[in-house]
Amino acid sequence: MTRNADVVIGGGGMVGLTLALALAQGGLKVVVADPIAAAKALDEKFDGRVSALSYSSVRMLKALGVWDELEDHAQPIHDILVTDAALDGEASAFSLHFDSIEIGQPMGVIAENRHTRRALFAALEKTPSLEFIAPAALTHLDMREGGAIAALSNGETVRARLAVAADGRESPMREAMGLGVIAWSYPQWGIVATVEHEKPHNGVAYEHFLPSGPFAILPMTGNRSSLVWTEKDSLAPAMMALPEAQFEAEVARRFGAHLGAIAAAGPRWSYPLRFHLARAYVKPRFALCGDAAHGIHPIAGQGLNLGFKDAAALAEIVLDAARLGLDIGALDTLKSYERWRRFDSFTLAASTDALNRLFSNDITPLRIARDVGLGIVDSIGPLRRFFMHHAGGDIGKLPRLLKGEAA
Repeated sequence: MTRNADVVIGGGGMVGLTLALALAQGGLKVVVADPIAAAKALDEKFDGRVSALSYSSVRMLKALGVWDELEDHAQPIHDILVTDAALDGEASAFSLHFDSIEIGQPMGVIAENRHTRRALFAALEKTPSLEFIAPAALTHLDMREGGAIAALSNGETVRARLAVAADGRESPMREAMGLGVIAWSYPQWGIVATVEHEKPHNGVAYEHFLPSGPFAILPMTGNRSSLVWTEKDSLAPAMMALPEAQFEAEVARRFGAHLGAIAAAGPRWSYPLRFHLARAYVKPRFALCGDAAHGIHPIAGQGLNLGFKDAAALAEIVLDAARLGLDIGALDTLKSYERWRRFDSFTLAASTDALNRLFSNDITPLRIARDVGLGIVDSIGPLRRFFMHHAGGDIGKLPRLLKGEAA
């Protein structure tokens, strides 16, 4: 069976679905193929992680009609407190406090990935020009004059003017299309778990910099928080293998007593931390989006927001070309997207890499320098507010969707 579409997207994760909604709501026919069935992707056991959504990302979700389904499951971030300390030691006298009152709105929200996916699927069902095919991976692209023929793992094919790979960090389609990456692994793993605590968090997110890496406490709905714990790769497997009581004790050492007694709630996950940046984002009739284009350290919690920016920018470029009667898959059209997004992606990737290297150690001169740096930023209002707007995704040339406008 062959389907016809304007755009075929390989990968139905949060970025792929967001791009698909933006394009379909803009008047294009879109087909999304994903190797994971929707029911499995929505299961808490499949992905128990949470994501920080910047307030510009929230504006986009509102513009796409996704937010109403997600709002009740999203915890606003009212404050962010950044501290530096040795394990079992006192926190530095210098810290950095971001208070949302200064910018007149929450700096974003924390939402479980499964709830974000559910909201996206709900919007998908209301969009007749968008087809979701799963389980079915995009396995091959045959580029022809005027279009691409996409082969799916279920035996179907899709004929489209543009193909997009939003198929994750390992992106088989990126490799198949010969777009290489600059990449390296960090000597760290990320450990993710949810904890329940006695006291309310009041929407405060904490980032504790420990010698092994950042330990983030992200507020969730209710008296719950998600931990994003960066640990040395030599220790992380042993931490993951600890019995529940011992794991909770290790968490408590890093968590502190400010929210009272804590208890692990649900399973834990771990994954190796890696960096990658595609050397190019586009070829004729082909583009990368989200993690297929870049993967950054989770130190700033900006990975998904970076992918959402890709989706918003690519949708705007493609829809503007379509409205002008231009070829949406032409290389010069897609190069506009690459120029827009690649520099921003590189800048954020390099910044998070530098922050991780600066803070993930216990070298005394560096510790003194970074602590003084935190104190300086905290004491200068305009600089502090700049970083808050930057965390909210509100700096630089924004796509229309991130301003809350239709693409």
